Amino acid sequence: MTDEQLKITPRVARILVSEEAVYGLILVSGMIVVSRSLDSTSASALVTVGVTVFVFYIAHVYAGTLGRLAATDGKAGLRASLVASARHSFGMIAVSIVPLFILLLGTTNLIDDTSAMWAALIVNTVLLGVLGWIAVARWSTHWIPRLLSALVTAAFGGVLILLKAFIHH
Repeated sequence: MTDEQLKITPRVARILVSEEAVYGLILVSGMIVVSRSLDSTSASALVTVGVTVFVFYIAHVYAGTLGRLAATDGKAGLRASLVASARHSFGMIAVSIVPLFILLLGTTNLIDDTSAMWAALIVNTVLLGVLGWIAVARWSTHWIPRLLSALVTAAFGGVLILLKAFIHH
């Protein structure tokens, strides 16, 4: 499937297939695993994940701004470099919305804490697989490379799920 067949706008596709989006989901999963060892509530995981993603986003924007300024000897300008870096890094924030929402459901007791954390990890893994598929679908029409990319990308989430299972159970 192409972006058009998936009904994905070019801007959304750029955000979803960015390294920041993949990194953001892996970061969120890692923070859910770590937050579980600190406190067993989805509220603590929600705060830990939310703050961490925000700090990493700001750090990415800062580093990207500096990198753009350095690459252009300052000719790109501070404002243009900052805006370009913020747009480039937005995938990290965008992909964290779904797992944060799932954790929020746990804080409101619509689902229990443990289920919320496991659901967020599983959804992250599925999203990683989807991102891997979409990324390769943008340049290949063959299903084998798409599937391999989806499996490899999802494996990052799978490793974190295994880590959670071994550490906490």
